[in-house]
Amino acid sequence: MATTTDKASTRDRLLDAAAELFYRDGVSLGVEALCRAAGVSKRSMYQLFASKDEVLAASLERRAPEYGRMLHLGPEDPRSPRERILYVFEQLERVSAEDDYRGCPYLSALVELKDPEHPASVVALRVKGALTEAFRADAERGGARDPELLARQLTLVFDGASARAGAKAETLTGLTTSTATALLDASGM
Repeated sequence: MATTTDKASTRDRLLDAAAELFYRDGVSLGVEALCRAAGVSKRSMYQLFASKDEVLAASLERRAPEYGRMLHLGPEDPRSPRERILYVFEQLERVSAEDDYRGCPYLSALVELKDPEHPASVVALRVKGALTEAFRADAERGGARDPELLARQLTLVFDGASARAGAKAETLTGLTTSTATALLDASGM
């Protein structure tokens, strides 16, 4: 009989494999390939998750705190709202230069799934919404004329840049930060 530790490690292996494979190969990855990569049986997977869709959603959920920490400065960080926003784009430029960068995993899931009701889309939309909200809060603190509009514009730049860099169609170094700077300047921030 499996112990709690065995189930946790099986779950961890599945979620680790799912995060890596879905990011690298896309969400159409089959259950057999996922289970093989995780070193678990399909039976074990279905004891933990009702479907591959649930595995994908759980893997995105599990990755969200790390993704957020990579992009956002903590509330105790003394940087100005403008510097906080530019930091996000500096981080995007940094990670997009890595060989294994495939774009924003949340945007990728949304684009591939095309179903806002899919469990993974629900997670991805929430995470992307949190990024927009962080931009809006910093824009408001920074005195932007229209914080809501600026947040949406910054998210659009972030997602577009992420998608182009993930497709290896664009190198972001200096491009996204200067674009964000122009938006901040135009907004009075």
